[in-house]
Amino acid sequence: MTAFLQQYISPALPVILWLGRTLVSGLAVWLLVRCCLSLFRGKDRESWGFVTLSNGARYEIYHWENVIGRAKRSDIRINFPSVSRSHAILSRDEAGTWRVNPLNHSSGVLLNGQRTLTTADLHPGDSIAVGGVELFFFPSDKPQPSGQPWRRPGPVGGLWLLTFIQLLLWAQFAPNFGAENIYPISAGFFGLCGLGWVLYAVSRKLHRRQFDLETLALLLTTVGFAITAAWDPGALYKQLAAVTLGGSMMGILGMLIFIPLCSVAYTLGRLHLAVKLRWPVAAAAAALLAFNVVMGERIFGAKNWISVGPISFQPSELVKLAFILAGAATLDRLFAKRNLIFTVLFSAYCVGCLALMSDFGTALVFFVAFLCIAFLRTGDLASIVMMTAAAGFAGGLVLHFKPYVAQRFTVWRHAWEFTQTTGYQQSRTMSAAASGGLFGTGPEDAWLKYVGAANTDLVFGVVSEEFGLLLALVCVAAVIALAAFALRAGDSARSSFYAIAACGAASMLVFQTSLNVLGAVDILPLTGVTFPFVSMGGSSMLSCWGLLAYLKAADVRRPPEKEISPPPKSEKTPERQEGFFDGIPGVPVDEIFGKEERS
Repeated sequence: MTAFLQQYISPALPVILWLGRTLVSGLAVWLLVRCCLSLFRGKDRESWGFVTLSNGARYEIYHWENVIGRAKRSDIRINFPSVSRSHAILSRDEAGTWRVNPLNHSSGVLLNGQRTLTTADLHPGDSIAVGGVELFFFPSDKPQPSGQPWRRPGPVGGLWLLTFIQLLLWAQFAPNFGAENIYPISAGFFGLCGLGWVLYAVSRKLHRRQFDLETLALLLTTVGFAITAAWDPGALYKQLAAVTLGGSMMGILGMLIFIPLCSVAYTLGRLHLAVKLRWPVAAAAAALLAFNVVMGERIFGAKNWISVGPISFQPSELVKLAFILAGAATLDRLFAKRNLIFTVLFSAYCVGCLALMSDFGTALVFFVAFLCIAFLRTGDLASIVMMTAAAGFAGGLVLHFKPYVAQRFTVWRHAWEFTQTTGYQQSRTMSAAASGGLFGTGPEDAWLKYVGAANTDLVFGVVSEEFGLLLALVCVAAVIALAAFALRAGDSARSSFYAIAACGAASMLVFQTSLNVLGAVDILPLTGVTFPFVSMGGSSMLSCWGLLAYLKAADVRRPPEKEISPPPKSEKTPERQEGFFDGIPGVPVDEIFGKEERS
């Protein structure tokens, strides 16, 4: 048998492996397209009621918090001079109680003809007069489907496709299947495959039918496993434990990889709980960062690691989850005050601690997420510009007092001039990526893995060299697809908290990917941040799956014909009544209200 393999199979093995890599890239593209069709096909919105004009025109209510005002960003836009830019808030709590909260305390609102300057409960059929414009409010007890349902690809087909990709990548390491390597490589790939199916079973049990977000994350994680197997097969045991257990914290093994997704999603699914947790979560994050500054271990120039015996973790990765929760939940409660003090102080504290650790790449990721959250809540571009300018000034001071940081900028765009010194990593990465071609050279012939930080900071180049540029671009496109879905979900999310949190988490994933990829190929300075889901590291893996939970919480997609009942026949648009506009000639309704959709 051995002689047969050596005579007939061995000579053809390089061709077989090349065909396998080609098939992996093709199937990965197919899987990406399939998930994108599911993510972006159809119009997914939940209608929680509607308001009508006195003339019977009807406008749907799509969110739990709706700004009524003259501004273009208002959810219910009333383009009339007597209406303030942000006049009132129409909100719903988890118990189903609707309230109106006047933001213009000088004029307030008229509720059933009575002026109110404070928050007041609403009932079906109530009249709300805003700046003299009368609205009639009609809520729905259950969310109603809005828009035309579309047939989406089933999740099982995508999961089978992912399983086939995992088997093909496992087969790429056939030449390394010695007595020492076959067990960790097989345990890694088959263990991850099993975790994917368990996660799907758990999702079905929790009545979460959509699985495309998790499928994309599992695809990225699979590619990361392939890189780990090529770099250090023995490390796959640790990597599998990190993925399975979600990393380690202070010597205590954490939760299963999908448990953070489910548990965080469970917490986020109860908005009142998420809002209450913002203070203890922020306090815990602040304490963890302070402990890291004092007791942290410096690795590769950054003091961002804490070691407990043989176990080490990166606190900044876990703080990302707290940062999004604290920022989004706080801003969600501050419609009237528009107060950003807590978020600004908490963000400044986090960024400052990271600067003290010399982890400037992660600090930059936090700052971009803060800008995203602040802008989404306030819409104040001038304030964002001022904060960006202040951050730029602070960055200039860092470059002045931290000369070693400025050295990274000296090699920027000049890596080929310093191939043996400061440009060693980028020049090797670009050479290796070019040598890989479209489908890669295979893990056996790759040499970039011997360069420092190849499996973390330079992982884009490793993927390009070993498995081809096409698969590397699929990984980038998968992260972009997750972010694009966050933007889409933000438009249909129940609460502004979900929309802001999803976009904040997506900003972290996209910006971190941009820094990793563009830094590795010398388009941007090398910052030392990881590629989400792909780079090796238990803390990073836990953080990425936790950020995915924010996207999952904002997802309102479901099979409309099975899980959402049709609108009750009793809900009808009221008959035309005499009202405000009847006595004002030449004022079209469409000019008073913005371009809202009519049912």
